[in-house]
Amino acid sequence: MLGVSPDSEATHVGFREKYGLPFTLLSDPDHTAAEAYGVWMEKQTGGKTSMGIERSTFVVDADGRVAKAMHKVKPEENPGEVLQALAG
Repeated sequence: MLGVSPDSEATHVGFREKYGLPFTLLSDPDHTAAEAYGVWMEKQTGGKTSMGIERSTFVVDADGRVAKAMHKVKPEENPGEVLQALAG
């Protein structure tokens, strides 16, 4: 399991430790991976428009293909959805 965001590697270290995440976080500062997965997009926050990542989860199979894509995920709900996708 991997997590990817445009945040710096240093920021990831603190975030991973703070939340006790059991997986690797990768830094994508130029959003190459985000663009490849179609999640780098225009967002509206507080009436302001900016570019950012749509929080998403991708289950990738043993052949490297996306087996399931989940967009606009919520951190509280997503782990259960991922476990269900892996089981099914």
